[in-house]
Amino acid sequence: MADLFDKLGTFTLAQEAREMGIYPYFRALSDSEGTTATFEGKDVVMLGSNNYLGLTTDPRVRQAAAEALARFGTSVTGSRFLNGTLELHLELERRLAKFVGKEAALVFSTGYQANLGAISAIVGKGEYAILDKDAHACIVDGAMLSRGELKRFKHNDLDDLERVLSNLPEDAAKLVIVDGVYSMGGDIAPLPEIVEICKAHKTRLMVDDAHGVGVTGQGRGTLAHYNITDDVDLMMGTFSKSFASIGGFIAGDADVMDYIQHHARSLIFSAALPAPNAAAVLAALDIIENEPEHVARVWDNADYMRMHLKELGYDTANSNTPIIPIIIGDKFKTGLTWRALIEAGVYTNPVVPPATPPNGSLLRTSYTATHTREHLDRALAGFKKVGIDLDLIPAQNLA
Repeated sequence: MADLFDKLGTFTLAQEAREMGIYPYFRALSDSEGTTATFEGKDVVMLGSNNYLGLTTDPRVRQAAAEALARFGTSVTGSRFLNGTLELHLELERRLAKFVGKEAALVFSTGYQANLGAISAIVGKGEYAILDKDAHACIVDGAMLSRGELKRFKHNDLDDLERVLSNLPEDAAKLVIVDGVYSMGGDIAPLPEIVEICKAHKTRLMVDDAHGVGVTGQGRGTLAHYNITDDVDLMMGTFSKSFASIGGFIAGDADVMDYIQHHARSLIFSAALPAPNAAAVLAALDIIENEPEHVARVWDNADYMRMHLKELGYDTANSNTPIIPIIIGDKFKTGLTWRALIEAGVYTNPVVPPATPPNGSLLRTSYTATHTREHLDRALAGFKKVGIDLDLIPAQNLA
């Protein structure tokens, strides 16, 4: 008789990486102030964080969270559906809706739950969710949790999106879901063209802008970047990146938000966002709205690193945002490169299959407004040294 745990014996990759000394996951930081961190006793430049605007250490954000903690405590001890909604949540929803140019917004306890709840609430039996193949895991999981049928199209491939939609029943309800900024490749979706295809097929469109809000469109997101806010039906954002907190939101028409909040299981059956987290987001939102220099600085830093990484000879794929992947290829060599960079004082995030295509393993790097030029030059020196030591970059680029 088969045992549920029989599959454990076939999972050997993690242990192999541990034995090689290159296992990079679930490793603890002993200290982190955003731009640098302490890892295994070593001071490293932090290039693995999504703290794009560097606001987690801003004293105004910290003060707002501390004041909410003193007033409301550590938890609301209930779901939004029952006793867990505070006026603070409603204020945050009003502010977010106005910020991204939508009629209403709905706040969830995590970004993952926002996608899980909204997609599974909206897409029903006999309907279709059509996803970019590089869509985030929570989008995939939301579509799988729904009673609808899941379809995929090639990453940012407009012809393939057209093909998939053309092969679906014309009278069936459909929702196309894409990221605004892709979290691994750092590339921006061609949203204006996707909008036109969706209109031609009478298909609704949802954009996960977790990595766009606070960064693109002067901070208002990828819809604002393209000036297509009114053409996108649903927009999702998170607080764990630019907003220096945790949580997420969905924004759209008021009647759609009302429907989602009465049908999203991840909202109804989860405890609400604690008040200190909500207050931190409001404080971060004030800063983003009133101090555009933070957004300008993160782009300057990203452009500087992308230029110099390319000059060294690294493959940064199609990145055009503060997320810059470095394509290595082989998963074990990616692990070795990660470890060598740690020793050189640079912290990156190694990403291997199934999160990447086969032979597409990469190091994900990301940059913040609070990185100084000294931080970035220190990181570049590490990339140069490791590139030489591991034969990753062409020798002619090392002069």
